Amino acid sequence: MNFLNYILPVLAGTADPNATGAELQGAYSWIQMLVILLPLALMYVILIVPQRRKEKKQREKIDSAIVGDQIVTIGGMVGKIVNIKDDEVTFETSIERSKVTIKKWAIKDVIKPIES
Repeated sequence: MNFLNYILPVLAGTADPNATGAELQGAYSWIQMLVILLPLALMYVILIVPQRRKEKKQREKIDSAIVGDQIVTIGGMVGKIVNIKDDEVTFETSIERSKVTIKKWAIKDVIKPIES
């Protein structure tokens, strides 16, 4: 409540002209803190929160991959999953059915087969 007693008169321009310097200094220090903290909080909400949601959704998509799904790696390789171990995925590429084993973190996208 003490904060409001200092900040509101200062913002409204009706601060007591007989107020001591210490009282006004306390009010101005709160304003300075708000000027610094408000943009930081706004940046957190605008930039970091959506990025975390996107990463969580991507991680869930990769963790839900099953044998038979098609994947795209971060290197651009495309193939069909043939085996999944703890943190490794084996997929086959091309007509020759070359098998490649990669770590799950190297998967960029999982494409579920279309069921007819």
